[in-house]
Formats: sequence, C-alpha cells, structure tokens
Amino acid sequence: MRLKREDYLAQIRPYYDSDIIKVITGVRRAGKSILLETIRDELIERGVSGDRIIFLNLEDMDYDYIVDASDLNKEIKARVSENDRYYIFLDEVQHVKSFEKALASFRATLDVSLFVTGSNSTLLSGELATLLTGRTVEFEILPFSFYEMMRYYELNRMDWNDDLFFNYLKWGGFPLRFDYKDDESIHRYLSNLYESIINRDIIGKSKSADKKSFMDISLYILANAGKEFSIDNIIASYKKSGKEISRRTIYNYLERMKKAYLIHGVGRYNIVGKSALSNREKQYAVDTGFRTINTNTINYEDTFFLENIVYNELLTRGYTVFAGKTYKGEIDFVAIKGGKKCFIQVAYLLPNEETIQREFGAYSKITDASPKYVMSLDKLDMSHDGIVHLNIIDFLLRKTDLMLT
Repeated sequence: MRLKREDYLAQIRPYYDSDIIKVITGVRRAGKSILLETIRDELIERGVSGDRIIFLNLEDMDYDYIVDASDLNKEIKARVSENDRYYIFLDEVQHVKSFEKALASFRATLDVSLFVTGSNSTLLSGELATLLTGRTVEFEILPFSFYEMMRYYELNRMDWNDDLFFNYLKWGGFPLRFDYKDDESIHRYLSNLYESIINRDIIGKSKSADKKSFMDISLYILANAGKEFSIDNIIASYKKSGKEISRRTIYNYLERMKKAYLIHGVGRYNIVGKSALSNREKQYAVDTGFRTINTNTINYEDTFFLENIVYNELLTRGYTVFAGKTYKGEIDFVAIKGGKKCFIQVAYLLPNEETIQREFGAYSKITDASPKYVMSLDKLDMSHDGIVHLNIIDFLLRKTDLMLT
C-alpha cells in the first residue's frame, strides 16, 4: 500500500489553493510522483471536482508531443475554461523546453493552482527563472526516513522490529528498494538507479563530463561523506595512480552531484560568532544506500553513516543544518528552525568513560545556552551537566524530540 508522507504534506497543504507555484524537487525515485498523486487525491476528498484537475506525467510517452512551452501552453489551454479554477500537476516538467514561460503565462492568465516536480536543482535557474522570481515555493523530497520505513512496514503488514535499523543504515530508504528482500537484489536495484541518475542527470547533460572520471570522483565523495571535503586529497590520489585531474573538473563534478540531489553540502557555523561560514563544506549522501553501493562495505560503527542518517532526518523535519565550528574544535550539527537552534553530537556507542568525556566534552568551551544533545545507540540515558543524551533509534522513530531556544 502507498505511504502517505505526512511530513511533506503538512508543509505543502497551506499552499494548496495559493496561486504561488509549488515546486517539488529531489533525487529520482524518492517518491515525488506519488506525493503529487496524494495531493491530487486530497483535493478530491476536499470536494474538488476531478474535471478541474489536470495531471500530466511528462516522462510518459503519451505526452512526447509536448516539447516546448508553446506545446504545453496549447495542451493546458485546450483543457481549461476561463471561468473555472483548475489544479494543474506537471510531473518532471524539466523535459519541456522553456517551461517557465508556460508556467508564468498560466499564472498570469488563468485561475490555477500549479504543482510541478523535477529531478534537478537547475529546475528554476537560468535566464527564464526571472519570469518566476518570487512566484514559487520549493519543497525537497528525500527517500524514506527510518520513521517512514516503520510506517511502510506496518501499512503493508510486514514484520517490524527496531533491529531493522541496521538494514536501513546499510540500504537506505528509496521506496522501491523495499520490494526486494535479499541483499543482492537490493544492491542491483540501487546500482541501476545510481547509474540511471548519472546517465540522465549528469553525463547525459554534459558534453565535457567523462563518465569514468566522474564515477571515480563520486565514489570518493560518497565514501567520505561526513568528512571535510578535500580537493587536494583527490588530486593526490590521482597522481599516485599516474593520472591527473584539475581542480575545476572536481569542483564541476561536485556541483553536478548536488544538482542531481545525490549529495548535500553542509556549511560551517561559527558558534562563537553565531554566523554561517561560506567555505569548507562537508558533504552528506542523499541516501546511505548510495554510500553502501559505492564503498561495497559497511562498518556499522562508522559514525559518518550515523551522522548521514541524522542529517537527513533533520532535513526531513524542516531544519536548516550546519556543521558547528568552535575555537579549537567542532560540533557535528547546529540545527536551526524558526530562528531557534540546538547543538548535536553523534556517536555510535559510549562504551567507556574516555568516549563519554570526548563526546560530552565537545561542549565544554561553548557558552551559548542553546540545548545540547549527544546521540548514540546506547539505550541507557547518560545525560549529565545539562547535556541531554538521546538514543538515535528513539529519535528517528519520533519517540523523543529536540528542544530549541
């Protein structure tokens, strides 16, 4: 059965009847099309007549005659009456050349509520985007969170237990991967999906991109997700194997991965100065399954896998997230929402006093009074000195929440 993704629906519902254009973005196969269908169904439940809803999947061959903005304009205008309100859904709209012109025209001349999806962050960039400045609101959709995985299992009467966390840690949350039960099948599905994204959204859109070198760079970036990104390390690795690659090429590949939503760049936050720093990003994978297929191994004690899941969970819940920079060290995350914030440290386990002191001690020089958390897989509550300890699984399953100030 189809999962109703309430985290995202709650964010989008206030705009259902607004004339602002709702842009739903995210990596391929994260569930954007299903979310559109859910919104359509909710509108019908609210009493919107089905003949006032226009839904076009622009990856469907039935609509391959819609090539550019003019074609799209003709198609929509042929379906609407000037005196009625319509709800228009355009799935994967980036396939239509200069689609922004059509959207701007619909908004200006028709009584419509527009919903569009796309799988590339350049969806609303470029010269034509000026037509829509201030007229859009964007929502990025990620693969299933661990909480959504649990709800999906329950909805489909599948056996659930918290130990499936390690399955999620390894294979991530792409919805269709749950159709497969054995590791080999899941690995094959994720590998084919990754290859498809590379071919369609990265290599296929660039005459200058070399697939072999891109795959090498993307493997390095995903294998080192959560660590501070170093172009110098990549260049040095290439030199050891007798090859060369330029800084510009590496930077371009990194940007292409971001535009295809394969990774997110996490900037630094100066905790002392209470401001964002513009350089030295960390990168996190959109899904840990992509990390697994690109590294071919998984160490469950690898804190960066756990950091990746916590980071994606924070995004799903609507937080803006930075990596915290202190005078002599760092905090894993600064999570901000509504002008309030908290600090988060992530660890695998806290097995001894030395580890406890290291993780809790990261806050020793921070005078900011915002709530401070240490997250780990330990079930015993180790909170002390005003620093709250949270079990990661409890946090992901929404049994505990964050306080912000």
